[in-house]
Amino acid sequence: MKATGIVRRIDDLGRIVIPKEIRRTLRIRESDPLEIFTDREGEIILKKYSSIGEMNSFAKQYSDSLAQVSGRIAVIADRDRYIAVSGGMKNLLGKHVSKDVERKMEKRETVVAKLGEKNFVALAEDENDCVSQAIAPIICEGDVVGAVFLLSTEQKESIGDVERKLVLSAAAFLGKQMEL
Repeated sequence: MKATGIVRRIDDLGRIVIPKEIRRTLRIRESDPLEIFTDREGEIILKKYSSIGEMNSFAKQYSDSLAQVSGRIAVIADRDRYIAVSGGMKNLLGKHVSKDVERKMEKRETVVAKLGEKNFVALAEDENDCVSQAIAPIICEGDVVGAVFLLSTEQKESIGDVERKLVLSAAAFLGKQMEL
């Protein structure tokens, strides 16, 4: 554990403020769920909670199936990281989603775009292999919890309406699964 040197007091309602610098560094936004852990030494540990992360093995199986059916690279992300990748681009696994992807999720936008088009988004900071993409947000109980991606790295393989429908269907299915 890393000490920050920051000390905060608990108010009369039991609340404590997480400093802005830490929230920014850890990408904690207003209304993000935090999981609370305690240990035997009396430490309290806050961890960002990911409902999709709870379904990690299911997400991997679903991305495998989606990649097999579509013949494309299938990726599933929670709001912060890529948690399942199948069919290629394994380097994305565990990386943070880009700010552009975060914005698309927050706006609940579905994206179908090719490299160079206005709507095209970079997936991660150092990722530039993708040339065509379809992205749909996963919505669970009214909240955006992640996204489903179908990607192509080949110029001659364009992503179109079929892939758009596949990511929309996958995102709706995953959202419903998390509600159960």
